[in-house]
Amino acid sequence: MSRWLPLALVALTTSMAQAGPTPAPIRAEIDGLIAELGHQACRFQRNGRWHTLSAAQQLLQHKLEQIESRSTLSSTEQFIELAATRSSTSGQIYQIQCGKELVSPSADWLRAALTHLRKR
Repeated sequence: MSRWLPLALVALTTSMAQAGPTPAPIRAEIDGLIAELGHQACRFQRNGRWHTLSAAQQLLQHKLEQIESRSTLSSTEQFIELAATRSSTSGQIYQIQCGKELVSPSADWLRAALTHLRKR
């Protein structure tokens, strides 16, 4: 395993060095998902604390900007995985709860929202 680590670091560094703008169709989907958060009667859990969806929108927008400064996103699903699944500091999974529905991982909610967005 230790002999693969240097190769993995080179590959990661190479891919990150190729930063560029997210392709417009992918960026439109990401922006649509972030906007969709503001249209729902839900709450967002991050690091064990519940926040408004406005705070979630701000967080995801910030994380999107961080990712775009280092690399180019190749899909909306990649954005969900890198920015909207778990806290980069604690590793805890983000959660969303809408109305009286059960709490669910944010990645699941966002993937479902993406499916609906694509059907429109």
